[in-house]
Amino acid sequence: MATLTIPPVLTSPRDDATQLHRAFKGFGCDTAAVVNILAHRDATQRALIAQEYRVTYSEDLSKRLASELRGDVEKAILLWMHDPAGRDATIVRQALCVDVHLKAATELLLACVSAIRYEGPEVDRAMAEHDAKSLYKAGEKRLGTDEKIFIRILSERSRAHLAAVAAAYRSMYGKSLKKAIKSETSGNFEFGLLTILRCAENPAKYFAKVLHKAMKGMGTNDSALIRVIVTRAEIDMQYIKAEYQKKYGKTLNDAVRSETSSHYRTFLLALLGAS
Repeated sequence: MATLTIPPVLTSPRDDATQLHRAFKGFGCDTAAVVNILAHRDATQRALIAQEYRVTYSEDLSKRLASELRGDVEKAILLWMHDPAGRDATIVRQALCVDVHLKAATELLLACVSAIRYEGPEVDRAMAEHDAKSLYKAGEKRLGTDEKIFIRILSERSRAHLAAVAAAYRSMYGKSLKKAIKSETSGNFEFGLLTILRCAENPAKYFAKVLHKAMKGMGTNDSALIRVIVTRAEIDMQYIKAEYQKKYGKTLNDAVRSETSSHYRTFLLALLGAS
């Protein structure tokens, strides 16, 4: 369930484009005005605003935002302006620019982006047990690990099916599949497999953990904070917020308030549905 709040009476995309243009004019940018508009518009509305801005002012809105904004609020708003597919592509490109993947991890990523997966709720229990057995034979039962089996099953199966595989694995072998993955794999490959499995079993819990880790200790991992809040605000952020409070005894809104500041804080809190 989303947390994005949209005013009950909306101005038109043309009026929003006009207000944004006014925010850019003069000395400096009225960042508060930019945040107030864009943080309360859904993906369709943002696309229409960008279209109106291009038609009216013969200028790309995202490029103008990049030239007017600075720091973390710039990063967050520019990511927010993308459609979901473009946003994911941007995140992947940024990750590949800073990370070096091992061979098995690269194969896993390629398998995930090329596989055609059924994502419905139905699960074939017999097939789930068969996959659990295959993973056991490919890992704990043998000397060494057949990485191709792990890649094939975790990249090709639906989230509901993988959750059933994990339950079957524990029932059949008395050990969690996550622990088996930790003992049989390592590095980026292990991280990738565990991320797929955790998102399959409880995505809200997984993202709550990522957010907590981003704000834990000295300094804040703003890239992770932005990535999760921006990408999940229109999807399931209410569930993530509930998991966060349940696990850490503090609201996600309060955590963000204490770890961010200025227009950056205002923008993130708006996406979190803060009043």
